[in-house]
Amino acid sequence: MSLITVLVGVLIALTLIVLMLFLFFSQITVRKLKKNPQTRDELGFEYISGWNIINAAQALAMPNALIKKFNKTPLASLFADSELLNRNTNKFDKILAIIFYWLFIFSGVFAAILVLLNSIGVFES
Repeated sequence: MSLITVLVGVLIALTLIVLMLFLFFSQITVRKLKKNPQTRDELGFEYISGWNIINAAQALAMPNALIKKFNKTPLASLFADSELLNRNTNKFDKILAIIFYWLFIFSGVFAAILVLLNSIGVFES
């Protein structure tokens, strides 16, 4: 078995885990936030269906210093309100958001790196 085959298999397994975490996070946390009248309209701009789930995970998973920088930009309305979401979620929701969001980012970067390495011929024998 070649190295690229193993790495693509790992990427597929990681993507399946991220998809399951996406569903769990949306059903457990985002559903609760959408039912709350305070947080319903504070989940950020939804480019496509489900993007508010990623916005909520980002708001709960990113470091507070970075979120404060986001809030100072003119594009702040595109992101979820981190302080409000932190007040309306419990520890489990935050841990789930952190695991989901960073695995989501890692799998995307890992896929891009694999495509780049494959296109420059690193995996050719």
